[in-house]
Amino acid sequence: MTSLVTTTVGIALAQVGVLLILLAAVHAPFGAYLARVYSSPRHWRVERLLYRSVRVDPDAEQRWSTYLLSLLGFSLASVLLLFGLGRLQAHLPWNLGFTGLDPAGAWNTAVSFTTNTNWQWYSGEAVAGHLLQMAGLAVQNFASAAVGMAVAVALVRGFARSGTDARVGNFWADLTRGVTRVLLPVSFVAALVLVANGVVQNLDPHTAVTTLSGGTQTVLGGPVASQEAIKQLGTNGGGFFNANSAHPLENPNPVTNLLAVFLMLVVPFSLPRAFGLLVGDRRQGWAVLGVMAGLWAVAVALTTWAETAGPGLVPQLAGAATEGKEVRFGIPASALFAASTTGTSTGAVNAMHDSFTAPGGGVVLFTMLLGEIAPGGVGAGLYGMLVLAVVAVFVAGLMVGRTPEYLGKKIGQGEMTLVALYVLTTPAVVLVGTALSVVLGPGLAGIQEPGPHGLSEVLYAFASAGNNNGSAFGGLTSGTPYYETLLGLAMLAGRFVPIALVLALAGRLASQRTVPPSAGTLPTHQPLFAGLVGAVALVVVGLTYVPVLSLGPVVESLS
Repeated sequence: MTSLVTTTVGIALAQVGVLLILLAAVHAPFGAYLARVYSSPRHWRVERLLYRSVRVDPDAEQRWSTYLLSLLGFSLASVLLLFGLGRLQAHLPWNLGFTGLDPAGAWNTAVSFTTNTNWQWYSGEAVAGHLLQMAGLAVQNFASAAVGMAVAVALVRGFARSGTDARVGNFWADLTRGVTRVLLPVSFVAALVLVANGVVQNLDPHTAVTTLSGGTQTVLGGPVASQEAIKQLGTNGGGFFNANSAHPLENPNPVTNLLAVFLMLVVPFSLPRAFGLLVGDRRQGWAVLGVMAGLWAVAVALTTWAETAGPGLVPQLAGAATEGKEVRFGIPASALFAASTTGTSTGAVNAMHDSFTAPGGGVVLFTMLLGEIAPGGVGAGLYGMLVLAVVAVFVAGLMVGRTPEYLGKKIGQGEMTLVALYVLTTPAVVLVGTALSVVLGPGLAGIQEPGPHGLSEVLYAFASAGNNNGSAFGGLTSGTPYYETLLGLAMLAGRFVPIALVLALAGRLASQRTVPPSAGTLPTHQPLFAGLVGAVALVVVGLTYVPVLSLGPVVESLS
């Protein structure tokens, strides 16, 4: 068993090493490109055509409130359109004979993909036709990711600008540029790589494949590679098939698996570089990146340990917890994928999280509850980390008796009120939803496992919805009107309330005059401050979720 664990750890280190080399190679150029995308005064010709078609002036600066109203209006239209596509699927082409979604299911799906959650109560190959997958779900994969990046850039402008009457940019320009200049070109290249490695890309209702025994089997075809690329790049996570990235037609081999993890991490880990360039101090970006990378590395290490040498009979007798994991990937790749998908709000899975050991499942659950800042979703990770940096500055200011400042902006009562509401919103959504579901009959009816594991299943579901992740412990029966409705509400609150607070904070910061640094200014680019931000993240989560985690994963680990 010792040799098996040693070999497994060696494989894990090799995979992480290759991944880090790839991320390091693209960090500076891609981060600089992201900064240019959102700061360039020029508009591409195709972008101008889009602006003219909807009568939008992309050069008109918006106050934070107008920016927010534009975002909410776009998201509402997205929900209504996707709801209509789901309900009317039986009357649309390429429906593969599938009926329309029921009202509760269509509501849940529309909200899920619009909020970048991609929670799926259904099996994709048994419910969704090609048109719904392409024109509905895949389109929202691009749009919701672009919305997250737009909000992050708006907050960065709040720090970078001085006395702008709360103007933080133009939502329509930021949304369009995120799609046309970042998500579409990268997804196109990634889709070609996936097709070259065996991922399906066609419009056939069914595809004949050769089995390992040499026979043939008919499986559902479809535009899988194109959706798989943006699913990972946009930290969306919704799979074409029910098995998600564990399905061989979505994720055939270790190469595509490593590419999937790279796509999840590349934008969140590159945005800090763009942040540093946009605020005029690259060191600030390095500090944010350091916190993100540190938390992610700890999550990967703990998950790998839990699944290989952690407590429990299975790791002790078999050498590793192999249940629910794909043999073609193995334990290290499954642990790496799980820590990355829950740390980035992607929600895609290449293994059954419900089959993880109790501490392994607890780690990926905790990573979501952390607010998905390690490194977080596309855009959402950066603005979540910057909010925690404001908290850290405020705490440091209290300790030394000075007015807290971050990047030349004073953090006063108004700013801290918005930050406090941001920090409390997601825990309220997660804990209230979990509490209702373990006392109400419809909620209890969906729990299959008794005791602490059943509580963990419910907590995981609402943590996934409230943090807009989308992954799940598979034991919970969530395809019921109760869970479809309540989880949909959790997704909406978990997405748009924090966004509203972040944009309000951006407006307040942009209205301020930048204060030049003085001898008493706290250096926010040094390792000491980065460590303080990480500690704040852990303490905030610990104080909020320790009681319910103690009743779930902790009790299960001890028993």
